[in-house]
This record gives sequence, structure tokens and C-alpha cells, in this order.
Amino acid sequence: MTFSPRGGRQPEAVSLPLILIVVALFLLMAVETGQAIHDHGALAELIQAQQPTIDQAVKVRQQLQSLAGKTAELAAAGDPGAKSVVEQMKAQGVTLGVPKK
Repeated sequence: MTFSPRGGRQPEAVSLPLILIVVALFLLMAVETGQAIHDHGALAELIQAQQPTIDQAVKVRQQLQSLAGKTAELAAAGDPGAKSVVEQMKAQGVTLGVPKK
């Protein structure tokens, strides 16, 4: 505070802009925090909504690996149909290996 020539006190010119800047920054941080909380909730909902699809994909992949392994076992045992399938898969760049036990 400074004193005026009349003997009264005048608020410093810096205090009002400084207060406004602090309040504006606080409001900005509050809005950004609220938005981050909202986004986090939305992402959690999306992950939860995708979980059944992911579980189904894992199940299908396990079934496919099992089927491919059994086909490779049959081909190794001499089954002509299984050998044909393994050869066609190799031609497409897919290697069917015998599953590890």
C-alpha cells in the first residue's frame, strides 16, 4: 500500500492484476482437472465395453492354435489332407508348428 498526497491509502496497482491472474490460473487448472477426470472415466468405460470382444478373440486364437497344431501333428504323421493344408499355409507365409507339450 502506498499513501496518497491527501493522506489516504491507495491499493497498489499490481495487486488487482496479480489477483486476476491467480484466479484465472486456478479456474483453468480446475477446468483441466475436471476434463481429465471425465476423459479417464470415458476411457475406462471404453475398455470395459471392449473386454467381451477381447475375451472372445483370445478364445478364437486359442482354438485356432489348437487346430493348427493338430493339423501339423497329422501332417507329421503322414495324413495327405493335413500335408496339403500345411503346404498351402506355407505358400501363404504361415508356418504351422507342432504344439509343445
